[in-house]
Amino acid sequence: MADVLGRHVPPHARLTLALSGGLDSVALLYVLLALRAPHPFELQAVHVHHGLSPHADDWADFCDRLCAAHAVELAIHRVQIARDDPAGVEAAARRERQRIFAALDADFLLTAHHQDDQAETLLLQLLRGAGPKGLAAMAERHDRPGWRATQLRPLLSIPRVELLRAAREQGVAWVDDESNRDTRYRRNALRQQVMPLLAQHFPGASRTLARAAALQADAAELLDDLARLDAREAIAGDRLDCAALARFSTVRARNLLRHFIEQHGQAMPSLRRLDEALHQLRDAHADAQVRVNLGQMELWRYRGGAYLVPPAPCWAEPVRWQGEAAIWVPAAGVHVRMDRTSGTGLRQTALAAGEVTFGVRAGGEHLRLHAGGPRRSLKNLLQEHGIPPWLRARMPLMWCDGRLVWAAGIGFEADLGAAPDETGMLPHVEP
Repeated sequence: MADVLGRHVPPHARLTLALSGGLDSVALLYVLLALRAPHPFELQAVHVHHGLSPHADDWADFCDRLCAAHAVELAIHRVQIARDDPAGVEAAARRERQRIFAALDADFLLTAHHQDDQAETLLLQLLRGAGPKGLAAMAERHDRPGWRATQLRPLLSIPRVELLRAAREQGVAWVDDESNRDTRYRRNALRQQVMPLLAQHFPGASRTLARAAALQADAAELLDDLARLDAREAIAGDRLDCAALARFSTVRARNLLRHFIEQHGQAMPSLRRLDEALHQLRDAHADAQVRVNLGQMELWRYRGGAYLVPPAPCWAEPVRWQGEAAIWVPAAGVHVRMDRTSGTGLRQTALAAGEVTFGVRAGGEHLRLHAGGPRRSLKNLLQEHGIPPWLRARMPLMWCDGRLVWAAGIGFEADLGAAPDETGMLPHVEP
């Protein structure tokens, strides 16, 4: 394990160990304690108290005593896990752990995943139908988006039986989580029922599967390299060029679309949904409005480009302005600031005498942008200004006594414009 620290951890780095109290994390703690002299670093530990087991308090106390005995600072975080969580108990617990880990003030978070864990993860991903990136299982080093610390798994090459043998030889104590024996959970079923059977017929199966995961990681890295090369000509800012997608083979285009989605920090959709999105982006008519729901984000095609945007807010009710300096417009998901001006913007007296509301378009709105000019439909104005369709539905609008008087990014009603010597109010969207 010293070679892992040598590759990734600079001297005097701040390390935090995820300590459950089980064999794996306790074994890693003792290894780290032994390495502190030849490879100096700051060491702390974190324990997540899920409260799911009647023994959870005992496990937290054990970790507290263990760390105190070795002068390692320990932070215990208590979380609430709903047993009826729609994602399932395992996923809910993992979500809470990752929320805590993401906020840790450390250079590295060390977790005690070992070779057997890697083999199980590969099989689970294979049974989910994952591609090379999923089959790569767990990386030794993982820089997670939004995390302060880099996750490090220094035991990935070590089988659990070696950890068990070393712990017994050293007389190390640990706690056992009874939920690890519950075969209703898929990983437990795999660990207790499938892996022993595989080992009978294929000696060294865990080592072989872990090696296969490493080969898949190489393949995934090559695909990432190819996607980055393709992105140079196909991605500019937040826009993916649909013509470039059409020039590539289906496999290469799918790889580029995956890369585009990952760039936005989004979870990967199913292969069926990904292929449907790819088909729509490549093959739809030029004037077709393409909109594919990917879960947390929507994929839109507009003027030859693909864009990932969050869904529009569900709130549709307008809100009334009562003279405040800024107002939250739920239907648009933005704050609108009202700046007092002189000789520009909307007449303050007209707004003060009427009922002013903010919301989003419902259709049929009109606006006169120039004195003496025609009243234009908001729909045409949006098209002329090149406002993308996903922004049109969430653009904040302002009405006075039911009359549209301002549209963000377009302008305000000329008939209510402030004269050079009048006080005006100029709305604008806060970033």
